[in-house]
Amino acid sequence: MIQKILYKKKLLAMIVQENKFYKPGVKFITPNNLTLQLGFMHHKSQTYIKPHTHKNYLRKIKKTTEILLIKKGSLRVDFYSKKKYLFSKVVNKGKILILLEGSHGFKMLENCSMLEIKQGPFNLAMDKERFDKVNEKYIKIRK
Repeated sequence: MIQKILYKKKLLAMIVQENKFYKPGVKFITPNNLTLQLGFMHHKSQTYIKPHTHKNYLRKIKKTTEILLIKKGSLRVDFYSKKKYLFSKVVNKGKILILLEGSHGFKMLENCSMLEIKQGPFNLAMDKERFDKVNEKYIKIRK
């Protein structure tokens, strides 16, 4: 299952159920034009993948995108557009959150362990700008 989270026709994020992609072969779930790609691979024993290299070429990436694999617990992700709160989603264990556009914040709803993947190199001063979170009484959980 892939849930696309949209705002004004812009793909903010995707939530993916990790265990739904254990089919033979390679399946990429992110569109080819995104700066971060997520694919699932499942191969039988003795499958051979031919050696290969990834060519060097200049890519222009304007911002950091990230993938969070929720291994334990649950969290609430709050979505923002231009620092204005939009809505929130709950993401539980076994889900993968792909953050693509807009801004976001998190609140752990349970003890939470996750794996984060993003582009590098990472420079805190250049990559991240913090701002005030939304008042809890205005939180709207979107299904």
